[in-house]
Amino acid sequence: MTLTLLFDLDDTLLGNSMDSFIPAYLSSLCEHLSPYLPADKLVSSLISGTQAMLDKSSPAGTLKDTFDQAFYPVLGINEADYYHKFEGYYRDVFPDLKPLTRFLPDAVSTIEESFKRGYNVAIATNPLFPHAAIKQRLEWAGLSPELYPFLVVPSYETFHFAKPHSAFFTESLAALGWPDGPVVMVGDNYDHDIGPARSMGMGNFWIVDEDQINGHDMPVSAGMGKIQDLFSWIDTVAWEHLEPDFNRVETMLAVLRATPAALHAFSREFENDNWDEHPHPGEWNYTEIMCHLRDVDIEVNTPRIAQVLDGNNPFLPGIDTDRWAQERVYYCQNGPQALVDFANSRVQLLNLLDSLENADWERPANHAIFGPTSLKEIVSIIVGHDQLHIRQAFQFKGDITYQTTTRASRE
Repeated sequence: MTLTLLFDLDDTLLGNSMDSFIPAYLSSLCEHLSPYLPADKLVSSLISGTQAMLDKSSPAGTLKDTFDQAFYPVLGINEADYYHKFEGYYRDVFPDLKPLTRFLPDAVSTIEESFKRGYNVAIATNPLFPHAAIKQRLEWAGLSPELYPFLVVPSYETFHFAKPHSAFFTESLAALGWPDGPVVMVGDNYDHDIGPARSMGMGNFWIVDEDQINGHDMPVSAGMGKIQDLFSWIDTVAWEHLEPDFNRVETMLAVLRATPAALHAFSREFENDNWDEHPHPGEWNYTEIMCHLRDVDIEVNTPRIAQVLDGNNPFLPGIDTDRWAQERVYYCQNGPQALVDFANSRVQLLNLLDSLENADWERPANHAIFGPTSLKEIVSIIVGHDQLHIRQAFQFKGDITYQTTTRASRE
């Protein structure tokens, strides 16, 4: 078990005030595209697309999918016709914004010490930009992903939720394979970084001046100061105070949202054959994992939740779902479609839970295996099941990547 550190980027690892950066970014992008699109309509479409990403709460589709749906139809253009123009902007023009940012040597030292200590280190910037833009900002910070092995670098192509949505944080952890142990979010923005992390019981280190903390309580799991103060705080706090609290409703809902999102991200670079490969004899392949999660959601999880909400202490029979893989011949099914169906079924489940009052979570039921239980405990079991299969899928992705790389090196 080790510590997982999630680092915000702007004004945490890179001096970059978004109040000045965003207007300059929009202006340069509009100028680059001015020969093809009217500037006023382009700006309004960019703002609408960005707001759609910030509002997104469904695990279906990436942030880029959401942006594209709000951006291109309004302008009456096709993405395929403008792909190379945007690609050219991020390659040739976006680098001109570097002078608006500041290199922070203490941030580089902190990242290097994090790796030296053996911590899991991930970037947790708001994924509202394409990977090309985020990669460049990391390079401006002196932290090129090609030199520093960050386990996750989110972008709008790969992530499904944006800050401050709590699912952004669980998606980040799911993308890491749900590591056991303490987690600390390190960032400068209370509303986007610190507040959401605290609401989920995660550890957090707020990069802030003391005069800015008025009105904010400082729990045991929270530290504050300059980035160079991070390790002196970590070395004094008990790690059990830094573990996410999965007894919190908000955390559980965030996990349920993140599961299909992470599974989609894991499979983005799969070849068709990868879905049905068995890296280890006797273990499920990716298609079988997707079919299992889909059917459990549709036939077990959602009906049970509906029973508890509709009934008077209903009896919930135990169901052996593992045998379905063989009985239903999962390995012959369409894995990508099973993942789509799972995401849709998860939306149905979340629709039952999102609007519940606090008292609803204590509604009773009687489980054949667990005995007297509550809706909250039933959902916590679903959360644990999700995390189990995220770890399984994460291992599968790693094995497939290794085998593919090994085969390529032999050819």
